[in-house]
Amino acid sequence: MEAWIGRREEHADVVSAVPVAALAATLDAEAPFPQPGDALPPLRHWLFFLGLHRRSDLASDGHVARGGFLPPIALPRRMWAGGRLRFVAPLRVGERIRRVSTIASIAEKTGRSGALTFVTVRHEISNDHGLALSEEQDLVYRAAEPPGAPAATRTGAPATVPGPTAADALWSRVVRPDEVLLFRYSALTFNGHRIHYDRRYVTEEEGYPGLIVHGPLIATLLADLACSAFRDQVLREFTFRASAPLFDLAPFRIHGRPAGDGRLELWAETPEGSLAMHATALMQPQA
Repeated sequence: MEAWIGRREEHADVVSAVPVAALAATLDAEAPFPQPGDALPPLRHWLFFLGLHRRSDLASDGHVARGGFLPPIALPRRMWAGGRLRFVAPLRVGERIRRVSTIASIAEKTGRSGALTFVTVRHEISNDHGLALSEEQDLVYRAAEPPGAPAATRTGAPATVPGPTAADALWSRVVRPDEVLLFRYSALTFNGHRIHYDRRYVTEEEGYPGLIVHGPLIATLLADLACSAFRDQVLREFTFRASAPLFDLAPFRIHGRPAGDGRLELWAETPEGSLAMHATALMQPQA
């Protein structure tokens, strides 16, 4: 797979208002309809540069078939495990934007579920003024689990992930995932992965107990929690790492607390109280 390292692709888009307003409605947030020139809230760039693959190009799990830009890794299960983002300048409604994507690294490892392959993709998003956002996305590929295997082993995360508890949080929020939330987020991001909306597939084919909450959706909720705690500041850096899946079967909680030097520690916990996702955010005063 080393031949894929350094592979690049470019996409152009226009920051339109409707997807941003639709996500606000999906998250049940009270927000005015975006106007030309308004800055995008953090992580809303995931609503753009969508992979518009034809239905005939999709594999049985709803993902685009292997090969093309991403390497043709044979392991059948793929998830977005985490990422790192640096916000240089705001993206604004109405402006033209461009994304350059590069395969930064490919690494083979062994985890609790067996063979794993991690692929890191670097994105650089620019507007007419130059670089606005840089991002690295970590994708994990793994083998199919045998029937009855615990769902917590399926992310490629370490067996034990230390993390804060709800008692450590300064801010908390309850999230109630359901089929409508997951369907709408899949539609807004043009995500055909069936684990998020096809209950028969996710339970019978992949062996999970319910529909899986999107990792980027959880990350967006954590970033929004940080921004709501510091409304007079802007998000400059954000990192996140998934540890265990969350399902539509029960509410879960997201939490946050200051971590010093303008940084915040953020996390999502499963209904059982274990760590599902950990994140850090750097907030700074607006220029």
